[in-house]
Amino acid sequence: MILGLDISTSCTGWCLLSHSGELVDLGFVKLKNSQNIFEKATSLESVFFDLKEKYNIDKIFVEENLQAFRPGFSSAKTIVTLARFNGIVSYVASKSFGMSPQYVNVNVARKSVNLKIISKKKGGKPTKEQVFDWVNSRIEYDWPSKCLKSGPRRGMTVLDDSRFDMSDAYVIALAGHNLNI
Repeated sequence: MILGLDISTSCTGWCLLSHSGELVDLGFVKLKNSQNIFEKATSLESVFFDLKEKYNIDKIFVEENLQAFRPGFSSAKTIVTLARFNGIVSYVASKSFGMSPQYVNVNVARKSVNLKIISKKKGGKPTKEQVFDWVNSRIEYDWPSKCLKSGPRRGMTVLDDSRFDMSDAYVIALAGHNLNI
């Protein structure tokens, strides 16, 4: 099995593919309520333990850290925190599965699966929505949803934002499969 991870401090998505590239399982771990990055990593370690018990995972792919600043995006503090957490989770994954994860640049990953992002300047939706739409058009999956508790749409059921992390994890896993790293 191939495990793809989209590591974030608020929600980490994971995806399992067979070696033929078929979806086996997909999930996420909400981390917003954890007190610190070590508690977050412990939550992921528990999920990794469950995945190891259930599946024979022999490859792990992780979305590579951001490598540079982009105006209007993440601050230096955010980039450092994400890099630190990515390192901690990569270490936990290596210990949990007995192998080192392989890192895949997000642009290389998207190119390898023929996922073309249309820029906002050219009328494209936000990138995370484009990635989700692309994944959703290729796999059949019952995406997580939530019922809104307040606001003008109170009582309405909508798709949970975790779908974006799960979609990114799928792209990373599929890229690892396609690149045959």
